[in-house]
Amino acid sequence: MELVERIVRGVHPPGTPLPPEPALCETFSVSRTVVREAVKILQEKGLVQIRQGSGTIVTSPTTWNMLDELVLGATIAQDDGVEVLDDLVVTRRLLESDMAHMAARLGTTATVERLRMLVDQMDELVGDPVTYADHDRAFHDTIMQASGNRIARAVVRSLESQVVNTARYMGRTERALCVASNLGHRRVYERIADRDPHGAAQAMFTHITEAWLVRRSGPSEPVRLQR
Repeated sequence: MELVERIVRGVHPPGTPLPPEPALCETFSVSRTVVREAVKILQEKGLVQIRQGSGTIVTSPTTWNMLDELVLGATIAQDDGVEVLDDLVVTRRLLESDMAHMAARLGTTATVERLRMLVDQMDELVGDPVTYADHDRAFHDTIMQASGNRIARAVVRSLESQVVNTARYMGRTERALCVASNLGHRRVYERIADRDPHGAAQAMFTHITEAWLVRRSGPSEPVRLQR
């Protein structure tokens, strides 16, 4: 929705009213009914607030629903650096560390065997970054499923769906980086196989942190992931 992008880009800054209905109808060549529906959707996403006598006011970014795919996608596209992606990775790291902890407690023999198979396969795929990435996601999703935390898994999958094809998130894909990444996977797998919940959580925390710092690295990028 173009209005979402305009608000995120600051075309309509926080605290200011959206243009009146006739102006929006003219700008987008749509009827008043369509405009009203669009404003209702914006309100549901936390982007605007309808105030009696003041019109439709753009809200502060602190009230925006960042789990909404349109809002998150537009925010990532607008972000000149990687601050939003940093926040996304921190959120993912917290949730996946906890899910690794639970997977070490609750994971079945079949779960452990699938993780072992995926790690071994990724060792053979380090020269094929596209197929490697597919197996990487399968590895993490196997752990998330084994944790039994459907809400945390849904949040991570929703967040990742917005960035999985984003160059700034995927970063560099050299063979050596895939090799290093899979060493992290293997440490996570080993802790889960050993039924070591705390070790699994720490291994996942370290893996996600190190993998992202490598992917996001640049000559002048500050590191601010230690939370």
